[in-house]
Amino acid sequence: MAVPSLSWCIGAALALFCGSSWPQAHSALAPENEVPLRPTTWLPEGKITSVTLPKGRTRRLYFTLKKKAPAMSVTVSPCDLPIEWSLAARTLKDKPLKSLQWSTKKSMPEVWWRGPGTEEKLHSFAGNSVDTYRGPPYPHASIYIVRLRSKQQNTRATVYLHEGPGPSGAFPLLPADPRVHTLGVGMTSVTLSWAPSASITSLPHTQKGYEYCVLANAQQNYPSLCAARQSMSKDKDQKQEKKERRRRVTAWPILKEWWWQQWDSYPEPRSPPSAATDEYADLQCACQGMENVCTVSELRPETQYYFDVFLIDRLNGTSVAYKGAFARTHEEARAAITTLREGELRWVTFNDRSSKSEQFFTFRPRGLQQSGLLTLQSCGSGEKVKVTVSSKGQVLTSQAVGGDLAHIWLQGSPSYLIHLEREGSSHTSAATDPALPGGLTASVKMQTSSAYHRRGVPSLPSTLQIKSFNRLRGCNSVTLAWMGTEERSLYCVYRRKLGTGETEATTAPCLGPESRSDTERVLCKYFQELNPRRAVTTAVIGGLEPGMAYVFDVYLMRRWGIPIKYSSKMVKTRKDC
Repeated sequence: MAVPSLSWCIGAALALFCGSSWPQAHSALAPENEVPLRPTTWLPEGKITSVTLPKGRTRRLYFTLKKKAPAMSVTVSPCDLPIEWSLAARTLKDKPLKSLQWSTKKSMPEVWWRGPGTEEKLHSFAGNSVDTYRGPPYPHASIYIVRLRSKQQNTRATVYLHEGPGPSGAFPLLPADPRVHTLGVGMTSVTLSWAPSASITSLPHTQKGYEYCVLANAQQNYPSLCAARQSMSKDKDQKQEKKERRRRVTAWPILKEWWWQQWDSYPEPRSPPSAATDEYADLQCACQGMENVCTVSELRPETQYYFDVFLIDRLNGTSVAYKGAFARTHEEARAAITTLREGELRWVTFNDRSSKSEQFFTFRPRGLQQSGLLTLQSCGSGEKVKVTVSSKGQVLTSQAVGGDLAHIWLQGSPSYLIHLEREGSSHTSAATDPALPGGLTASVKMQTSSAYHRRGVPSLPSTLQIKSFNRLRGCNSVTLAWMGTEERSLYCVYRRKLGTGETEATTAPCLGPESRSDTERVLCKYFQELNPRRAVTTAVIGGLEPGMAYVFDVYLMRRWGIPIKYSSKMVKTRKDC
């Protein structure tokens, strides 16, 4: 074991000794102002060159012009972030020495860079918009240098070199007024217009190389089509990442079942797209074509949207951007909300005779307990109304209300939103129901009241039927009986005499004592029985005419809620006694 370890130590010492002498020999051969070898990119004429710009690093593109070139233009199109770029012309005094010993292999532009000469800056720009330099060639320029730099993040840009006077023809032309104008704004749509481009107006009708693309989003305006694509790609990646996160936390049995479902429904592999595939197919253009008017629909109400118009040259694969616009859609039409007062008895009517119409109410109960009682009753025969109670955006209860009295207990919130929605009915509507006298057109009878010391919905009688005793029926009086409750309440009896040949007319269940005449009231009495089975009360109604038919109605009057009406009872007094 000693021999191998000794040889290893000798080898390490030789490596350290030789390694220390190599840098000295290398530095002796290197020139004094040695620059690191960088990749050199020639900028071709008449072709779009895409350049990746790492953050904080300067990229250089080199080009030369043909002899006797009358003019040149350099167009730089940033993608989604602001960049800095400049154009400089370098003039060499002498040709580079071929006999100079270089430590590493150098490219021709870098050799020229090392040679003696002068450099003149022709143009510089900073921003995220398309910028073009046009001018004559620089006298005695040996080489031109385009420098590009991004200070914020990694990004991309395209550079285009054109030799000759006039426009290059590679990019569409923008009009003198490149702004996008808003013609009309609605709740879910916005109409836009813009000045047409000379690239489209000068084309024959048979050629369709140019087209507009209108994009709408709720984030920002984009300076270029590349920026819009970049944002769409980020959104797509974020959605995909969210899906991946959900898959990671999925339990194995569910994941296994999902896997087999996906395996069974997995489509057949498709062939890769050809070169002729439309490279703009991924754009979700709201409007696409050669028209300069567009209506963007299916927008959300009360939302600010940003609209961008891009003119695309499909033949050259280039595009230009108009100056985008933004607009806020109108808010959604909201129904008026009526405030309900304490103990207020309200008749709710629906003016809209359609199958669905709605009304909104709000109620604030008094007291620290924040509890209340909502009482409702539908007034039309076969009429149904859906009531939904919510607080702070959360639905507390929802139910259908018919002819029977409905109690809804409110507790725990400072305010409540009551939504009444009329549902369709095959019967006669409440507006034309013959059971509603006096021209009443109510569909729902409603009352709200605060309950300071109550803990729930009040009790109701076990039945709402009125019983008459035939043995106790006389010529001038009748005896009635009905069920009460264990709570102390007031009961009022009303009578109505039927004329000769007049049949019994049942009074609408929702009509209370307020709809009756004072002359029809016979008596009012308080009653209470703690045992619900024995909660029966009676009343003797006198002062009647012999042989006449009367309709009797009993109303249960309480402090909370609307009065409860018992079923009408017709009784005929004896003719002979």
